[in-house]
Amino acid sequence: MPHTADPPGPATTRAATTKDAVPRAATTKAATTQAAVARPGEPASPGRDGPGPTAADVLGAWIAAQTATLAGLAADVRADRPDAVHRMRVTCRRLRSTLQAYRPLIGADTTALISALRALAAALGTARDTEVIAERLTTAARALPPECGPQEVVAAMEHWAAGRTAQARPETLAALDGPAFPALLAALRSLAGQPRFTARAEGPALPVLARTARRQQRRVARRLDAAGTAEPGEAVAAALHEARKAAKRARYAGEPAGVAAERFTRGMKALQDILGAHQDAVVACGTLRGLAADDPAHAFAYGVLHGGQSDAAAQERARLPEVWREAGRKPRFRGPVPAAAVTAGPRTPRRSRGGRAASPG
Repeated sequence: MPHTADPPGPATTRAATTKDAVPRAATTKAATTQAAVARPGEPASPGRDGPGPTAADVLGAWIAAQTATLAGLAADVRADRPDAVHRMRVTCRRLRSTLQAYRPLIGADTTALISALRALAAALGTARDTEVIAERLTTAARALPPECGPQEVVAAMEHWAAGRTAQARPETLAALDGPAFPALLAALRSLAGQPRFTARAEGPALPVLARTARRQQRRVARRLDAAGTAEPGEAVAAALHEARKAAKRARYAGEPAGVAAERFTRGMKALQDILGAHQDAVVACGTLRGLAADDPAHAFAYGVLHGGQSDAAAQERARLPEVWREAGRKPRFRGPVPAAAVTAGPRTPRRSRGGRAASPG
């Protein structure tokens, strides 16, 4: 976490965190949603019975589709096309979150896959994080009063960002060109092509996926509760960052259900965005302290910017309770099953002795 020492210069900042702005999450016992599986394009109705794709069908199709996306983005990243690094990093997170959230349903041991996806996302992260923070700070710097020398400050920030991006590029390419990336793709394709889901995954897709989403939602609630009782300062910032990661996993856990989970994923994305903006402000404060240490001639300007970022973090915390009220509603997945799962067709699994469902053959 960034150091929270006072910034240089005379700028006054508000307290980095306040307990009152963090919502207390009401963690209630989960109930099974009654949504039924629908045929493609046909809305589901509560209590409807009948055959249809299982959770295993939906998850298998989802993992295969995300793996194809990950493989296809490699060329764009190598060519340094706009937004390619960000999209590949998001795909890594989607896959990792799916494997983590649905671990009880996936019969195979995915520990190594999760670690490999985390490592790839980390290799892609420096360039993307630098881009986000640089854009945030240069935008703020352009609005500085003339006495702060905004043009000089913007130039200094752009120089800082260019240096970090240049250092990150070789790390990104090494991650794609080494043996780890082809091995990761091969393992993901094997998992999607030869799935070994547990018996729990053989139920109708939407109720099973909704139960998993509810578990992830309760995980978010626990982290928000922890933030509500943390000491102001670094402890709250760290707790909210953990809540942000939990919200991201919850959102991605809902995505395999497609439009049936739209309300749930929309609410989690809104929460993720609030917490992400808060984290960006926290990281920006740390970056400004580093810039001030390296460029004392503009320390006053960096102090003014630090105050603005501290205020921005406080504003995001104040918005949390309202956003959580929507995101914290119990998920009810109703609607058509994702087309990819229907196109693939329901599997006819055979049971292993341990109660796991093995792929046909």
